[in-house]
Amino acid sequence: MDQPAWKNPRTALIVDGSDAARQRRIPNLASVDLNLLVELEALLQYRNITHAAQHVGRSQPAMSRALSRLRDMFNDDLLVRGSSGLVPTPQAEHLAQMLPSVLNAIRELVSCSSGLRNLRSKVTMAMPDHQSLVLLPYLLPRLGERVPHVDIATEPLLDGALRRLEQGEIDFAIGQIGAAPPGYLRRGLYADRFTCLLRHDHPALEQEWSVGTFAALRHASIASDSNEGLGQVYDGLVRFGLPGPIVVSNVLTAAVVVAMTDLVLMIPNRVATRVATMLPLAIVDPPVELKPYEVALIWHQRCHHDLEHRVLRREIAAAARMGRLDVSQDQMARRQNDS
Repeated sequence: MDQPAWKNPRTALIVDGSDAARQRRIPNLASVDLNLLVELEALLQYRNITHAAQHVGRSQPAMSRALSRLRDMFNDDLLVRGSSGLVPTPQAEHLAQMLPSVLNAIRELVSCSSGLRNLRSKVTMAMPDHQSLVLLPYLLPRLGERVPHVDIATEPLLDGALRRLEQGEIDFAIGQIGAAPPGYLRRGLYADRFTCLLRHDHPALEQEWSVGTFAALRHASIASDSNEGLGQVYDGLVRFGLPGPIVVSNVLTAAVVVAMTDLVLMIPNRVATRVATMLPLAIVDPPVELKPYEVALIWHQRCHHDLEHRVLRREIAAAARMGRLDVSQDQMARRQNDS
């Protein structure tokens, strides 16, 4: 008695589920004209060759040829004649459900090169807390108007910034950064000078502001990693015999301490101007000449041509310029009040 083929030990039913077999069943996209999918979308929408051709800007004969190619591609009639026009086959109805999401994904993929992404994204910037205090009040409102889909996160330490930029852990680094090594780009944001913060009724303000007066004061300093640069200020003051500064965690904590003690804090002028609007502090130029404080923006080459990255770089530079103008106006107002 004959047995079914599936029971016959001499009949081998081979089911190849390997990755290689699956690859053979998937057509090579290089051999597929993706423009045909746009024409298929129009055909399924209008179910009329003439109207579909007008929608995509093709001639009627060209649309007829496209339908013929689509039938070959899918091995199905797709659209057949009915009593009131073209009628989709079951295969075409299935494709009509899939096409919108597929084509929208392709359109979004292509639009990434010509416009900002609508998807919400997160941008991480490494910059010391005192630079955040200076830049963010100007930067965030600008970003809220121009790229509202971007979320900003800041990290206070610049240590290892180059490695983290290369690996994509951060998008920008802002601070006292020297020349950019190969593979990185640098943009100077602004140069600043160092000034001293003292409480507004500090006894030293009633004396002659000399090197001796300056050296006799106990100094506060902001804790920072080795790359950030503020610690170098005090390295340059060793020649005056200053004792080691009292290190405080961040600029706002240091400013509050200075406002309530006889300590003096030496920080960049833009930071000092911002802090002095919030606390009863006086700003005084140091009686010694110090190297200028330059703030720069640095990023990795891999992001250089990204549109969103370019927009953010432009907005960061614009925010830095706005802060510089505000500092100049504040200084003019202070001089007028002092006179």
